[in-house]
Amino acid sequence: MQANLSLLTPSSSPLMFEGGLVGGQAPLPRLTPGRRCETRLLGYNTPEEYMAYVHPYWKTFETPNPFLHERVAVFYVFFMFAAVIGDGVVVWVCASGERLRTPSNMFGINLGVLDFIMMLKTPVFIVNSLNEGPVWGKLGCDVFGLMGSYAGVGGAVTNAAIAFDRYKTIAKPFEAKMSRSTAFLLVLAIWAYASPWSLLPLFGIWGRFVPEGFLTTCSFDYLTEDFNTRSFVGAIFIFSYIIPGAMIVYFYSQIYSHVRAHEKAMRAQAKKMNVDNLRSIGNTEEQEKSAEIRIAKVCMGLFFMYMVSWTPYAVVALIGAFGNRSVLTPLVSMLPALNCKFVACVDPWVYAINHPRYRLELQKRMPWFCIHEEKPSENASDTTVSNEKA
Repeated sequence: MQANLSLLTPSSSPLMFEGGLVGGQAPLPRLTPGRRCETRLLGYNTPEEYMAYVHPYWKTFETPNPFLHERVAVFYVFFMFAAVIGDGVVVWVCASGERLRTPSNMFGINLGVLDFIMMLKTPVFIVNSLNEGPVWGKLGCDVFGLMGSYAGVGGAVTNAAIAFDRYKTIAKPFEAKMSRSTAFLLVLAIWAYASPWSLLPLFGIWGRFVPEGFLTTCSFDYLTEDFNTRSFVGAIFIFSYIIPGAMIVYFYSQIYSHVRAHEKAMRAQAKKMNVDNLRSIGNTEEQEKSAEIRIAKVCMGLFFMYMVSWTPYAVVALIGAFGNRSVLTPLVSMLPALNCKFVACVDPWVYAINHPRYRLELQKRMPWFCIHEEKPSENASDTTVSNEKA
């Protein structure tokens, strides 16, 4: 064996194998000159004061192959640029377009800001991945966890607020529309709701932010077996995932029931009038209703992506706190984080593609995007804008 290895290099020093476990499986060995055959556990290049915050469970795994660190960093670079451009354009267009400065779109802007915050922490992860370990210590870990907590919890409640607004607009058309001041207060309430789940673990009062997985990311602790940690995991699961999710499901189910009954009545009325579709005869109210339904479909798409984004994270946290944690490897714990970042960079593009008024505004400001959105009749457009401003 040694003779064969010596043929691979002109150096007299022997070449030995160096490998590591990733997700419980050994990667292909690497050849490194002048080293003994050794295994390195996670955190071998991490300062001792930072390792004090790493749960002992992660210390039982061997360090992942550098190839994985590099590939994940490349993914994050792509996610970061896609999200910064997409969320930046959504916030810019919605905030500067007169027809888009409505109470309803204030929630969309808030969701864009939260997604933007989610992606602002990616440079920390990219640098950590290229370093194969944490660079900024516990402070960087706390900032990373704080931004992720505000973005995650705030995004969940914002999606619930969007569902409530669509419910009020479509299922309760004769009730007073939400005013700008009410929408602004709801946005402030969303940030206030997310604050305890972000600030309490930051100061270690209830829960805490700790390294996880490859030790290049941080999240709230879900592995420590004490009442403080498990009660925090259970509470954040209920108040930041179950309750907002249940509200969203309820509001959208009510919208679906209302739209289904409305379409049934429309077909019956069209049959009496001997026309194929009442909207084809220029009914202003029906054109407005159709636009609102399109917007509701956009919101339902955003909710679906939210569920796809945060359900894996919720499952990982529950398994770590209450289940069989042996299934959680560093690689498995990294996959939900990648999923969240992917959805955060897709959100604004889904919003842009499907929101009719946003498409019109984007078409006016960026004609090279080749967006061909048909303008609604002037009466319908004016009526909708005036209603939303009321």
